[in-house]
Amino acid sequence: MSGVWGWFGGGAQKRKDTPKNVILDLRTQLEMLQKREAHLTRQIEQQEQIAKKNVTTNKTAAKAALRRKKLHEHDLEQTLNHITTIEQQINAIESANINQETFMAMQRAGAAMKQIHGKLTPAKVDETMDQLQEYNRLNEEISEAMSSINVGPQMDDMELEEELAELQQKELEDKMLETGTVPVDNIQRLPTVANGEVKGKAQAVAEDDEEEELRRLQAEMAM
Repeated sequence: MSGVWGWFGGGAQKRKDTPKNVILDLRTQLEMLQKREAHLTRQIEQQEQIAKKNVTTNKTAAKAALRRKKLHEHDLEQTLNHITTIEQQINAIESANINQETFMAMQRAGAAMKQIHGKLTPAKVDETMDQLQEYNRLNEEISEAMSSINVGPQMDDMELEEELAELQQKELEDKMLETGTVPVDNIQRLPTVANGEVKGKAQAVAEDDEEEELRRLQAEMAM
């Protein structure tokens, strides 16, 4: 484990030995040790088979095979210890790297929050909201002032009423020419003098009829 803590110290090694590179190196070493483990296991099995084969016919060869088997078993035990150590180092570095990355992320988040809150306070928020409300009120006043401005010549309501009456009268006259009749509404528009003349003529016709009827009755009585 001394290699792991030596890496974290950083005094002898350069920062180019990043956690990722260290882990890759350790995994390469672990792969080599695992291959050695497989090789020693095969050698142990092979020597055991040789010992069994010569146990009765050639004891010297059998003892030599058992001796080599013991050596391979010793090497295998050391190899397994190395494998365990490397795996522990890999796990430790990965865990430490995760802790470091998490801590650095938290530091960056803290710095970002500090930067944001350094320029943002409740008082500044209230001030900004007041300014926005003032700008909105000013904008409404400007809009009302601009909408009250009359663009173009000023129109007199009396002149408009007279022009409208002329258009209505013209429309009535056009209807009279088309239908040949006088609308009821138009009778009320006739001059007062004209209405009087029509009434006088109607009264004279009625009197003439009465005189004629009287003369007819007198002629019948004379007979």
